[in-house]
Amino acid sequence: MRTHDDRPGGAGGYPDDRSYGAHAQQPGAGAQGARSTQSLGSSKYDYYDDDDGYSDAEATSLVDPGGREEEAYYDDLGRTRKPFGWSGSTDLGLLIMRLSLGGLFLVHGAQKLFGVLGGPGPEGFAQALAKMGFQQSAMLSLVTGATELGAGALLVLGLFTPLAAAGVVGVMANAIFLKLGAGFFNTTGGFEFEATLLVLGLGLMFTGPGRVALDYGRVWFRRPLTFGFTSLIIAAGAAAAVLLVFHQA
Repeated sequence: MRTHDDRPGGAGGYPDDRSYGAHAQQPGAGAQGARSTQSLGSSKYDYYDDDDGYSDAEATSLVDPGGREEEAYYDDLGRTRKPFGWSGSTDLGLLIMRLSLGGLFLVHGAQKLFGVLGGPGPEGFAQALAKMGFQQSAMLSLVTGATELGAGALLVLGLFTPLAAAGVVGVMANAIFLKLGAGFFNTTGGFEFEATLLVLGLGLMFTGPGRVALDYGRVWFRRPLTFGFTSLIIAAGAAAAVLLVFHQA
């Protein structure tokens, strides 16, 4: 027999027979309560009824402060963030590096090959190499000058950039080796300047020249890591060969 309860619905925290059906668990529901859906305007929010009959849609619904569902909220948040990618500022930075390093090597190569801009010329540089303990100094003078001039020109153009960077790294590696005894800093005649140029060459070897370059779209532009390591092996091998074959300890 069923009796009617005149108390207000939910008095004492217990739903009466007028609202009991909205909170009753369906057969087979788990101990945590049945999942139900409450409509608020045009949006629906999922929540769980707990064991004592209380329901708190605001506390258990996954909504953001603006009233939208969490998934939509984070989707909108993601759309406001610019994804990482190549940018014009990256191209500008790499162009500045290339022009600076390439221009410097162009000048040094021209000094060694042609004696311009106060350079020693091939004969003067050959004499300097002989004093450093190198055999075949006349040939090495021409090879070094041509390497610097060619690497500088290619860096400025952004053409065959990994190979051009290998020329920079190889020449600077030998220069650093010859100055190891003087320490690092320029004030003591060390290899600070040469190390800086070597690091710049290494950076361009692995980043590539940027999109403002003749290399743009070529296979080594699209696969900079592979060609960077290949160029590093070439640079290390060439530098070691020059020291082992032509330098007298």
